[in-house]
Amino acid sequence: MALLVQVLSRPGMWTLTGRVLAPPTAGTARLLLLCTRHVSALEPRAAHRPFSTAKLKEKPDMSRFPVEDIRNFSIIAHVDHGKSTLADRLLELTGTIDKTKKNKQVLDKLQVERERGITVKAQTATLFYTFQGKQYLFNLIDTPGHVDFSYEVSRSLSACQGVLLVVDANEGIQAQTVANFFLAFEAQLSVIPVINKIDLKNADPERVEKQIEKVFDIPSDECIKISAKLGTNVESVLQAIIERIPPPKVHRENPLKALVFDSTFDQYRGVIANIALFDGMVSKGDKVVSAHTKKTYEVNEVGILNPNEQPTHKLYAGQVGFLIAGMKDVTEAQIGDTLYLHNHPVEPLPGFKSAKPMVFAGVYPIDQSEYNNLKSAIEKLTLNDSSVTVHRDSSLALGAGWRLGFLGLLHMEVFNQRLEQEYNASVILTTPTVPYKAVLSSAKLIKEYKEKEITIINPAQFPDKSKVTEYLEPVVWGTVVTPTEYTGKIIALCQARRAIQKNMIFIDENRVMLKYLFPLNEIVVDFYDSLKSLSSGYASFDYEDAGYQTADLIKMDILLNGNIVEELVTVVHREKAYTVGKSICERLKDSLPRQLFEIAIQAAVGSKVIARETVKAYRKNVLAKCYGGDITRKMKLLKRQTEGKKKLRKIGNIEIPKDAFIKVLKTQPNK
Repeated sequence: MALLVQVLSRPGMWTLTGRVLAPPTAGTARLLLLCTRHVSALEPRAAHRPFSTAKLKEKPDMSRFPVEDIRNFSIIAHVDHGKSTLADRLLELTGTIDKTKKNKQVLDKLQVERERGITVKAQTATLFYTFQGKQYLFNLIDTPGHVDFSYEVSRSLSACQGVLLVVDANEGIQAQTVANFFLAFEAQLSVIPVINKIDLKNADPERVEKQIEKVFDIPSDECIKISAKLGTNVESVLQAIIERIPPPKVHRENPLKALVFDSTFDQYRGVIANIALFDGMVSKGDKVVSAHTKKTYEVNEVGILNPNEQPTHKLYAGQVGFLIAGMKDVTEAQIGDTLYLHNHPVEPLPGFKSAKPMVFAGVYPIDQSEYNNLKSAIEKLTLNDSSVTVHRDSSLALGAGWRLGFLGLLHMEVFNQRLEQEYNASVILTTPTVPYKAVLSSAKLIKEYKEKEITIINPAQFPDKSKVTEYLEPVVWGTVVTPTEYTGKIIALCQARRAIQKNMIFIDENRVMLKYLFPLNEIVVDFYDSLKSLSSGYASFDYEDAGYQTADLIKMDILLNGNIVEELVTVVHREKAYTVGKSICERLKDSLPRQLFEIAIQAAVGSKVIARETVKAYRKNVLAKCYGGDITRKMKLLKRQTEGKKKLRKIGNIEIPKDAFIKVLKTQPNK
């Protein structure tokens, strides 16, 4: 159509009719005129004026922010102390988002975060704030509060120079508050204590100030009392960020050095890397090299998250933003990687300590034809959540799959939920287990395994006692913060879980902090639930890795009609074998559908059966047609029925439904 317009604008121009060039006639001129009107109706811009980008959002000039006007900070706290709500208020105050009543957890973008009301992924936002006539650039990172996502917190802190430590004025200091404070303290970041929820009826900010002073040694006059929900005194938080958090120590004249601290996968644009610039600058068209893969990429786009992506011309040292460089493969953007300019190699940044998985579970597609789709989904999701470890695995019953390592049970549930919601993948998850170790006894075995100490992540591969000198189980340092009236119950619970008490500190007259050494397999599934129910929801729990210790472990098989169910094999402490075996058999009995034949559910250690439950068969009343008559007739019918059931039991296959696996995951509270 544009060609027709051109033809019209130049009178006497020849037109192409069929294959012969012909001079314009009155008919063609009329047709062209109609086409022109049609074009102008369809494309007013093309007809009246050249295409204009005036209405598009202008790219901000990032060079107008010198290093001394930049502040990079994270918000850290225990779960549900108001981090995301404070982030919403900061976004509103700086004009980043419009002030509406709909602003609730704006930075929690995942569906799973909205549904559960928790932050799972650390989210970045760039804010512009004017104070005393000077414009500052803030880079805010909102972090998760649950212990299972502490890896997200430690990664986020690498891109910051300070933190806002948010504490609930009602709850006070809790376990994850302590853990997150020490993460920031070890990273030598400036800490600004913020006491939130002062609008609550039972709020006691003075008590919380004393707790902060006693536990963290931060003077009480440094605490800022706010209500993030109502916006009370939030302005003073912004001023404290300027006054108390130092600007980043970077050099813009040096060649580019950028740290990839997070990344996501976009179906159309490839990998979007979140970067913190430590030196130099980067712009569209630059050729950058990954220190990890040594591959060279051309930068297609750079920008800031405001909180949505906003392209800029350049990013400078000290700033945090995103970079798209045509990385099409999910394995190319390693979190912790260093990017530098093509001809200017630099010393790579130290990166991140790899996350240590605490829980392993088998993941299998419901249908083996979905294997490749699930593989692609897991690869894309592990790019966004790098704390998940992946090992190939296969099972006789479930086919090919993976053994995934998670940081905790909630992490596992969230990962499974994200697979279903974001990638429409339905999976079977097996019983979660912890990684055990075995010290091999003979030189022949050591040569076979190529090491003396082997790690077992799949209980089905647990070696026999005759092959090993000792078994080792993982242990963790657990911190429980609880109101003093629940101390007795919680100590009894910890002792029932084979925990050893190491310390007990009174934070104030109402709260106590208990330190325990726990075997990991005792707390990994349902300890948190039991703790919450015992303490009416007031106690909080946090744990960190403490290595391995010797333990008397045994492998327990679960049998259905004499056949071992590989997916339900568990490793337990000898003391707990009977109770665990009995509870698994009972829960299987409740969740297995009845058949036309009897099902024997057994828990066995070696050849010794330690617990048994029976699922009774459906039974037809074969005597219904007999009324009166000889007893031998009835006996004959019953005998024939028994023989039929026996035959069925030999040939009948028992399929365990998916929900039966999930029901068996949760252990009983009286374990």
